Parts: sequence; C-alpha cells; structure tokens
Amino acid sequence: MLIIDSHAHIYAEDDVRYPSIDKPIRPPGKSGTVGTLEALAKKNHVAGICIVQPGTFYRWDNRFICDVSKGRPKDMAGVCALDPDDAYSSELLNGYVTQYGVRGLRSLTASDGHLDHPGVQALWRKAEELGITVNVFVTRDKADELARMLEKFPRLPVVIDHCLIPKPSPDLPTILADMIRLAKFPNAYAKVSFLPLGSVEEYPFRDMHEPCRRIIAAYSPERCVWGSSFPCELWTPKSNYAQNLRLFTHEMRLANAAKENILGRTAQILWFRDKL
Repeated sequence: MLIIDSHAHIYAEDDVRYPSIDKPIRPPGKSGTVGTLEALAKKNHVAGICIVQPGTFYRWDNRFICDVSKGRPKDMAGVCALDPDDAYSSELLNGYVTQYGVRGLRSLTASDGHLDHPGVQALWRKAEELGITVNVFVTRDKADELARMLEKFPRLPVVIDHCLIPKPSPDLPTILADMIRLAKFPNAYAKVSFLPLGSVEEYPFRDMHEPCRRIIAAYSPERCVWGSSFPCELWTPKSNYAQNLRLFTHEMRLANAAKENILGRTAQILWFRDKL
C-alpha cells in the first residue's frame, strides 16, 4: 500500500546557514532533522513526505524548505508559508514553485486576524494559477471565513490542517459541526492528523476515534489525508511516528479501501501526482 506523510516539519542542523527566529520552538536533539525523518519513513514504509514550513522556528523564511524540496523532488514535497501582509509574497511563491519545485502553500491569517483578506486571496489566486495545493491552518473561529474563501476559489484544492483541531470539550460538537459543514465544498480536504493533538487520553486516543470517523464520513476517504506531525517528540509527545501511522493502519479499524485513500492515494493526487 502506498503511504504518504502529508505533514512533517523539518529543521536544519546548520543554524548559521538557516537561522531561526528569536525564541523559536525547537525540537529536542536531532529529532526534527531530515536524516531522522528519512530513517523513520524507511522503517515505516512511507514513500513520500510533505515537508511543511515550521512557522514557530523559521516564520516566513523558507530557504531550508526550498533547498530540501529542490534536492529531493521525488520523495519530498515542500509546503511553504508566506506573509499575507507582504505585497511581494505572491512573487515569492511563484519563484518557490518554478525554481525550487515547492508544491504547496501553508495559508495563515493576515496580521489583522482575518483569513478572508486581500493578501490571503492574492496568495490563493497565485496558488491556483501555479496549480499547487493550499494547506490552511485555522481554528473553528475562522470557519465562516474559510467557507467564503472556499466558495471564492472552487477550483483550488484546500486541505484543512488538523481539521480545526477538535478536542474533547464543551466546544467539540460545534467544532465538528463546523468541520462537517465545510465538507459541502468539493475542493475542501481534511487532514486527519488531530487525534494525538486533541486527545486527553493516552495512545490510541480512543476519545478522538468517533470524531475522526465522522469527519471521514463527511468528506469521504477520497478527500482525507494522514499526517505524522513529525517531529513527534515535539508535537505529539504522547505518541511516536509509528504509532501515529498505526492509528490509521490498525486502531481506527478502517476498511482497506479507506486506508488506501487516506494513507496514500489522496495525497498522491494533491502533492505527488507525477512523482510516485
């Protein structure tokens, strides 16, 4: 079965060549390096990986993502992040895609807190023109704005990172309702990587199984993708890389056809169409 990791953050070993922001959130030791990710991917039979710009470490400086993306075009797809308030960001995105082979844009709100914003719209418009996928990272308070953006860009594939991060709380029904409401847009995809992020339990995070099943049912497995949230020592400390994968190969007890789509086929269409 084809397995593609749609969500891994990477960190350079050379802090001089690739400097971090002030007070970055840093993974322990070498847990976030490309070499560590490579070894885990090989051990777990992962054929392709989306390497996502870690904004809490590099913010808008995409040099490391671009260099790795250019050097590993077959098995790693770069997903950059750009400042919606910078008028030059669309030109930067054009260069990242055409010169470095970047295949995705991680979209965040503008500095005023809005997603439905001229700067965000300009980046989505450029992404659509370039034929790449947008990953949008927001919480449920931006669900209405996200719906408007999906309506404005019906031909642009948009992956909702971590599914608005559902958590067991009084707000869970509302978060799920918003996430499921967004499924009516055929260009919306669900990144079902939230189980270890939202659960209050230990692995295998059974309190998040039913919410995940409901999201998969709403979007269909053809519009869902798995992601590891590497480096797991930093982002999912209650579970490791293999366990985050095993959630979908075993613990969720999904049908084989659903596994094939969630673990590989959908991500292949979105980021690796001509690579794997």
